[in-house]
Amino acid sequence: MKSKLFDYVERDNFVFNLSGMTKLVCFLILTFTVMFSYDARVIIFVLIFSFWILHVSEIRFSQIKVMLYYVMIFLAINFVLTFLFSPKYGVEIYGTEHDLFSITDRYTVTAEQLLYQGTKVLKYLSVIPLGMMFLLTTNPSEFAASLSSIGVPYKASFAVALTLRYFPDMIRDYNDIALAQQARGLDLSRKEKLGTRIKNIMNIFVPLVFSSLDRVEIVSNAMDLRGFGKHKKRTWYSFKPLHKGDAAAIIVSGVILLISLAVTLFINHGRFWNPFLH
Repeated sequence: MKSKLFDYVERDNFVFNLSGMTKLVCFLILTFTVMFSYDARVIIFVLIFSFWILHVSEIRFSQIKVMLYYVMIFLAINFVLTFLFSPKYGVEIYGTEHDLFSITDRYTVTAEQLLYQGTKVLKYLSVIPLGMMFLLTTNPSEFAASLSSIGVPYKASFAVALTLRYFPDMIRDYNDIALAQQARGLDLSRKEKLGTRIKNIMNIFVPLVFSSLDRVEIVSNAMDLRGFGKHKKRTWYSFKPLHKGDAAAIIVSGVILLISLAVTLFINHGRFWNPFLH
């Protein structure tokens, strides 16, 4: 079966067999590790670890390629805008200035600025695979059951599950509406001018919004008919108990966080790794 973007497809491997709660905890720990540290060495290690986990989870490239394209565009725009608005911010952070070449009097490319902006790019690249892994390997119902088991109100847990299920449904609706509009003569190809293509795409979003509202009404009516929210507690069909693999995943994530904190506090004596002082 062909993989769809953001679809959860059950597989039998170490990552898929982890509890949804475990994957959320590991995702938060590793994300905090990356966001807290500005040491490129630590971030590169987490980046390699993230892509290795993505490989172990057996997620297909077809499931993430669209997201990767948008991420690359975002990173390129962010890189350029950071330099345009703060071309000397790296110099302020590291306290030294090593000029590489000059574009104008204001815009001089320095090694410090490249290190700072390169580290920012690595931070984003490290977090994206973790987010994709969490989204594509977590059964929404099982994740909701895990949240409920640790004390999160089951109404909030169920809302999270519905949100995770909504992404693939919305993408399928968008594709169906786009094909229907193209069958009626709406051109979305590159043959049209950019302005016309944007206008034609907007014609898809209007029926998409209405179809989404219809789906919300159908789901809410079904929940009301089944007495959702009547009791303070509920049972979960898809609850998955924790096992040794969950403990191992959390411990590994915690060790990575502790290493990052040790490097930050005792080696770098701050969040930024400064190779220019050595």
